[in-house]
This record gives sequence, structure tokens and C-alpha cells, in this order.
Amino acid sequence: MAAPAGSLVAAVLAHSGRLDKEDLGTRIGRLSRRVEELKGEVCNMINKKYNEFLPSMQSAEELVSQVEGLSSNIDLLKAGIENEVQRDLNVAVAEFTELKQQLERDTLVLSVLKKLQEFDIAIKEYNTALLEKKYVAAAQQLETARSNLKMLESRKGFELKILKALGTELTVQTQNMLYHLGEEWQKLAVWKLPPSKESSSLESVVHSELHLHTVPSKEEEIAGPPVASVLQAFAVLGELHTKLKIFGQLLLKYILKPLISYPSLQPCTEEQSDVFILRFKSKESSLDHSSPVEVFDKIRLVFEVLHKYLLSSRLSSHKFSFTLAELLGDMIWEELSDCLIQNCLVNSIPTNSSKLEQYIEVIKSTEEFEKALKNMQFLKGDTTDLLKYARNVNSHFANKKCQDVIVAARNLMTSEIHNTVKIIPDSCVALPRLPDPGAGDRSKMPKASEVLHNDMGNLENKTKLSQYTFSLPTCRISSSVEKLMELAYQTLLEATSSTDQCCIQLFYSVRNIFQLFYDVVPTYHKENLQKLPQLAAIHHNNCMYIAHHLLTLGHQFRYRLTNILCDGAATFVDLVPGFRRLGMECFLAQMRVQKGEILERLSSARNFSNMDDEENYCAANKAIRQDISAEDADRLYSLCRTMVEEGPQVFTPLPEDDKNKKYQEEVPVYVQKWMTFKELMIILQANLQEIVDQWADGKGPLAAEFSAAEVKSLIRALFQNTERRAAALAKIK
Repeated sequence: MAAPAGSLVAAVLAHSGRLDKEDLGTRIGRLSRRVEELKGEVCNMINKKYNEFLPSMQSAEELVSQVEGLSSNIDLLKAGIENEVQRDLNVAVAEFTELKQQLERDTLVLSVLKKLQEFDIAIKEYNTALLEKKYVAAAQQLETARSNLKMLESRKGFELKILKALGTELTVQTQNMLYHLGEEWQKLAVWKLPPSKESSSLESVVHSELHLHTVPSKEEEIAGPPVASVLQAFAVLGELHTKLKIFGQLLLKYILKPLISYPSLQPCTEEQSDVFILRFKSKESSLDHSSPVEVFDKIRLVFEVLHKYLLSSRLSSHKFSFTLAELLGDMIWEELSDCLIQNCLVNSIPTNSSKLEQYIEVIKSTEEFEKALKNMQFLKGDTTDLLKYARNVNSHFANKKCQDVIVAARNLMTSEIHNTVKIIPDSCVALPRLPDPGAGDRSKMPKASEVLHNDMGNLENKTKLSQYTFSLPTCRISSSVEKLMELAYQTLLEATSSTDQCCIQLFYSVRNIFQLFYDVVPTYHKENLQKLPQLAAIHHNNCMYIAHHLLTLGHQFRYRLTNILCDGAATFVDLVPGFRRLGMECFLAQMRVQKGEILERLSSARNFSNMDDEENYCAANKAIRQDISAEDADRLYSLCRTMVEEGPQVFTPLPEDDKNKKYQEEVPVYVQKWMTFKELMIILQANLQEIVDQWADGKGPLAAEFSAAEVKSLIRALFQNTERRAAALAKIK
């Protein structure tokens, strides 16, 4: 766009300062004309732009008008939708929802009716199959009905009163089915048992029989034995486990366990046209326990006939597949195995190591027995506890031997001490000759020791000690202790020919014998050791006798035991101080008791002074002798009785004798020692047991009048020194 005219004029004037005056007018004229031209161009341009803008503005105005009309139409349409279409849409949605719910209800009713129809069909087919004794089909129909009923009961929000009635009907029909199956089962497997009160004795067991009516006829061999049908039906109904468990328990109680427990019992089989019979017969037997080989043969025979006539059938469905033998084996094998171990294999464990090699036959028989049961599918492929027990015979032998040794030792320790034998320096434990140290499998004595032993002959002093220098002095010991020592030697001798593990167990069992003696004997015989001086002395000798043997016991067997024990562990020397102390403490305690009694007796001897004085001599003599004779006791009692009978007559305050009796009965009130006097009368005529009863552990009437020391003095004065008197004195405390 052109610049304003004023500005152009000013610019021109400023520039024209250098121009001539004559040219100024000309140029101003030209400039004015140019300005006019420019104005015309501007006006033309403005008109042109206006003409171009006017149609656009008119189009915009038309568009605005159209938009306003369209907006008005939209508002009208929206109002129509909100007022009419939305209402119709809500009605349609409500109708659709209702129709959908109705469809769901109809579908549910249809499915329920279908399940009810299936339930009804299943019950009808069940009744038909049951009448035809098609037990498997009947059981399957019952399970179908039960499945349908469970599905109906699982639908929430759709409870029918009829479902309870259907459940009751299903229960009734199931029990009816089980009743018929039970009847059939009782016909197939018939037990003839003795009365329950007599079922444990051999005589009653002999009368037990099992009749299996499962021998198939020719027709049944084609169609399958009825026993399979019955048991399959039980399996479908979930009752087979219960029925077979009852059968298994009867089998254990009346057949299998008796065959294990009674050596004289033999199984007998008899097959008839329609029944197989398993019964027993008894033959004379001198054995207390059956051998494992015989027991395994008997049990295997029973399982073979059961497998043939009852348990070989395989039961299968879409839920399970197994044989009856597998199921029965799982139920009874653990209990049967325990019975075989405890009542058969345990008793067959050898009592002597020399018989261990013969036990291989038992192990082989056990392996064959298990193999036969696995072939019949009674057992699975894993090795059972029965075979493990048989193979571990060395350990069981050692355990049994050690247990027997400890039991025998304890019986000896709890036997009477006073039965004694005389021990002299030449006495020795009665044993067979020990094997040479180099013989057998045991390690030989080191050669250096042999050389040293040979060289000792050259160093020997000419002056020899007596052969009895290290011997036990002559004394008397309990015969039970002598037997106990023999038991220890015999056990160690057994260890020399046993396996390493058994040898170690037997050695430590011998150590346990002596440790048990240390604990048991002083406790078990405590009362007698305290009361009877003679037993205390015998106990002292017993302990010294044991300690004497313990010094060399380990050395005697050191090189004949296993290598582990040959390195210094085979010793008993550490037990010696304890046994010596045990014997000395008991003996010294008894010595202190005897010393106290002697001092108590001599307390009235007046220190044995002035024996020329007759009175002192009599007192000392009386103190030493301490003996009231029986005649003196009778005389004293007679005098005391006279005093008791006539003394109260002094109390006669009234002239009438019959009225004085009350006062005469009150003598103990006025005479303080009257009851003491009467108790003394009782002692003079009583025996030892009566005196002990009167004392009553310090709570009786005698204890109320006399002290323990006084009663002991009276007992010593009245009775001779015997074990019975010592026992009575021990009870007066």
C-alpha cells in the first residue's frame, strides 16, 4: 500500500533542498499527479478485495443459518428420543431381561427334570438288575442315581422337597442292595468258629473252618465266577474295603495267627463239587515254637488256596483297578508280618554263635515265602520288614544274647545272699579251655610280646613268690555271685567266636552286668544288709571276689576279641575301685553299728574298775552277759502281775467295796509310771514279733512308754543273739 501523501511531500521537500527553485514547481506538480494515481490504485484495490470478501461473508452467513436450523432439529430429535424412544428402549430391555430369566428358569427346570428322569430310569434299571441278580449292573445304576441326586442337590437356589424323599429312597435301595450282597457273601465265604470265650485255646482253634462256595461250575467258568460279581458290586458301592477288612481280621485271628503260634496245628484242605473247605488238624509236637520254615509252608498253603478260589479276580472300573489279593495284602500284611517276627523269627534266633550258619536256611525260606506272595500279588515288589529282620540275624542274635545275659544276671543278683560257697586260693571259675590267642579269626598276640615273654625266663629271680601271693584268701561268698562270675566268663568266651559287632555287644553286656550289680544289690538287699551282720560280711566278700576277677578278666580275653577291643578297650580294671569301696562301706557301716551296740551294753559296767569289789564285779558281769533267763522273766512277770492285780486295791476311799472300783480304775491318773509298768509286763511275756507290733514304728503304746534304746536293751536281755533278734532290733528306731 502507498505511503501517506504528507509523508511523501515532506520527504520530497527534504530531498529537494539541493534542487533549483525553478524545478521545484514542476516536480511538485508531478508529485501531486503521482499521489492522485496512487489514490486511484488504492481505491481500486479496496474495491477488488471487498468484492472478493462479500461472497465469502454471504456463504458464512448462510452456513450459520443452516447450523442454527440443524441445531434446532437436533434439539427436537433429542427431545423426541428422551420422551419416546428412551421409554420404548427401557420397556424393551425389561422385556429382554424377563425373557432371559424365564429362559434360564426353563433351562434349569428342564435340566432338573432330565436329572429326575435319569434318576428314575436308574432306579428302575437297578430294580430290574437286582431281580436278575446282576449285582454289578445294579450297583452301577445306584451310583448313577446317586450322581444325579448329588448334582440336583448342588444347584443353589433351587431346592425341591422331593430331593429329600429321593435321598431317602436312594439310601433304602443302597441298604437293600448291601443286604443282598451281604447275603451272597455269607453264602460264598462261610466261617464256622468256636464260641468267642474259647477262641484262644488250641482245642477251640482246631474246630475253626472256612468254607468257600466259590468253586465254579462249567457254566460259571464261561460267564465268570459269582464271587467276582459280588465283590465288584461291593467295590462300586464303596463297601469292599469294609467287607474285606472283616474277612482279613477273621483270617488272621482264626487261621494265620494260630498256625504261627501252635506248632502242632496243621492246615487241611478239601475240595468238593461246590465247596472248598479249609480246616485244621492237630498232631503231637514237643516243640514250644514252630520253626520258620514250617510256618512259612503253612501260611503259603493258605494263601495259595485263597488265591485260587477267592482272591485272584481283578476288579476294575473307570475309577479303580486292582486284584483282591492286592487289597487284602495291604490290609493284613503289616499285622501278619509283625506276628511272624514276634512269634516265629524271634524264637528262631540262635542262642549260640555256632548255630548262626544254620540260620541261612531260615533266610532262604523267608525269601521264597515273600517271592511266592509277590507272585500271587499279595505283596508288592519292595523288600518287607520280615525279610529285613531275617537277614539281620547277627544283630538280633547279639541283642537277644545280651538281653538273656542281663536277665540271668539280674535274677542272680536278686537271689538270696546267705546261700554261700567256700572259696580257697585254688578255686577257679569252671570254664572250658580258652582257644589259643592265635587261633581263629582274631588277631594274634604281637610278636614283640612273645619275645619279651621268652626273655623273661632268663631274667627270673631264683627267689620265687608263693603261688598264692596274688590269690584271694579263703572266704565264703554267695553262690549266686560265683554263678554270676561264671556267666561273665561264659559270655566273654561266646564273644571270642562271634562276629565283630556281636563281640562288641557281648563284651559291653558283661560290663553292664557288673555296673548293674553295683546299682541293684545294695538297693535290693538294703534292709537285710543293714539288719544282719553276717550278710554284710558276705556282701563284703562278694565285692572283693568280683574285684579280684575284674583285675585280670579283660587281660585274659584281650587278644581273643575283635581288633577294636584289642587296642586297650577290653578292660574291667576301672570297675575295681568301685567294687572294693562298695564292699568296704557296707562292712564298715555294720561294724559301726556293732560297735555302738557293744558300747551301749557295756555302759553299765562301771568302766571295769575295782573288780575286787563284788558289786562292781556283778555289774560288769551283768553288762557283758546281758541275759535275763526265761525263768527270771517268768518270775518277774509273776511279781508284776501281783502288783497290777493287788496294787489298785490301795485306792479305797469309800467303805463300800463296790463303789471303790471307779477309783481303782483311775490308778494311771495318780501313778505316772503305771502304764510303763504294764507295758513292761507285756514285754516279759511277748515274742519278738509282738514287741515289734507294740512298737509300731514308734507310734504304738510301747513307744509311748519306753525309748528306742530302752526297748533294744530289753530285747537283748530277753532274747538270744539270732538273725531274728537282729531284724527286730533294726525295726526299733
